[in-house]
Amino acid sequence: MSDAQMKNLDIQCAELGRELATISGMEEKIINNALAVLEEQGPYAMFLYLKARHSNVAGEISDKSLKFLQGIFNARLNNVNGVLKATTHLADSLDDLLFARDLLRTALSYARYHLKAKGDKTP
Repeated sequence: MSDAQMKNLDIQCAELGRELATISGMEEKIINNALAVLEEQGPYAMFLYLKARHSNVAGEISDKSLKFLQGIFNARLNNVNGVLKATTHLADSLDDLLFARDLLRTALSYARYHLKAKGDKTP
């Protein structure tokens, strides 16, 4: 792979984190809870949790996360509609699923930092 084709995934995670932090109604508590579910049960469970408990922000989180994952996994997720279907496709390969989990964890951590920098003091 040439230098022009290489992607700095940390920067992409930071960018997704910034986008997530700007969602109207986003709170640090939501990010913390999502991170906990992601760690314990994985991406699919995290997106279900967000849909069930935080429907006011779940749609935007899912849309932005899907776009992010499609950018990383390219052709594998191009024809997938919805982040739940995307995580199901990624589960076909344990390596891809764990990699996606790690990337989402990093992005959510950045979102938390962006919210802290913005001044959101909710626990």
